[in-house]
Amino acid sequence: MSLKLKRNIFGDPANKGNLLTRDAAMQLFQEWVLNPKLQVHMLQVAYLMKSWALEKEKLDEKGQWMWEMSGLLHDADWDQWPDLHCIKIIEHLESLQIDPDVMHAIASHGPNHFGVDPINNMDKMLFAFDELSGLIHAYSLMRPNGYDGMDIKGVKKRLKEKSFAANVSREEIQDAANRAGILLDDLITFIITHQADVTTK
Repeated sequence: MSLKLKRNIFGDPANKGNLLTRDAAMQLFQEWVLNPKLQVHMLQVAYLMKSWALEKEKLDEKGQWMWEMSGLLHDADWDQWPDLHCIKIIEHLESLQIDPDVMHAIASHGPNHFGVDPINNMDKMLFAFDELSGLIHAYSLMRPNGYDGMDIKGVKKRLKEKSFAANVSREEIQDAANRAGILLDDLITFIITHQADVTTK
């Protein structure tokens, strides 16, 4: 089955700046995403996106929310409509006249799957956080102290173990880091520290 979107333009440029309210986004999230594990993943990616937007991109509150919202909804249709992954959520957001940049970020969070390359920093960081966030969280669940004391060496050891989180593509993790222009070690460090924070919220 192919999930290729067969297009790389989404939404109407006239809708630039239009975002869901936090309440509306959370309502969509709760209605569409029923799997608790997937909910955790999406909330973690959303927090990573918000944190990067604030700390690295120095964006204002609206800019941070755009990044966070893209992370929050990037897998919104995977739970109930896996055969329409990305298609359904993008079409829904288009119907709500949301900023095209949000749809493009969602569409490009797996370029090998959806056929859309990440272009801007928001696209690239969503791709960079997605797979690696999941692997690091899986690693935290097997450690007695979770994220406490987790280091780069431990994560990279798990990356080399093909049987660990076998559904996570190591090639995509490295490709995403390369596209974002970030050293893998720096990306791992950022995820460890911020993902540890979100688990306490």
